[in-house]
Amino acid sequence: MPKLDLDAIPQTNATGYPPPFDAPVQGRWYRRLAPPSGLTDFAASHVVLKPGAWSSQRHWHGDEDELLVMVAGTAVLVEDEGRTILSPGDIAVWPKGICNGHHLINESESDCVFVVIGGGPNRRRADPPAGGTYSDIDMLFTGDGGYTRKDGTPYPTRRSA
Repeated sequence: MPKLDLDAIPQTNATGYPPPFDAPVQGRWYRRLAPPSGLTDFAASHVVLKPGAWSSQRHWHGDEDELLVMVAGTAVLVEDEGRTILSPGDIAVWPKGICNGHHLINESESDCVFVVIGGGPNRRRADPPAGGTYSDIDMLFTGDGGYTRKDGTPYPTRRSA
């Protein structure tokens, strides 16, 4: 079963972000690729960003590498160093532990599509993930799937599966 049938994989725009941090990602539609394919060592998602949508809040990961491949359309990659246009075929990578907050914004008039691969909840690890930080807002994501403020106070939401 090497070729996945994307139409057979449910697409969702669910987010665990608490308000108001959830609003910019409402136009992000994704399919989790690892569960239906049997992958267990990493997670992968096929993502469609509607015009104006963000991929996430700007973030970085403490213990998981992340790789993104642009498939269709264009998006603006926003990082600590500035803004970069990503077009079909472009690849962006973020090594674990590098404190470079990143996300994509679709500033075009058309959908953009990308595949993102990372450690995710499906990987086999002896230790729980360390989580990471959202660069521009008072929020951290934790190894147990929750969100806290930077002072450790929990938000009443959980990360999306």
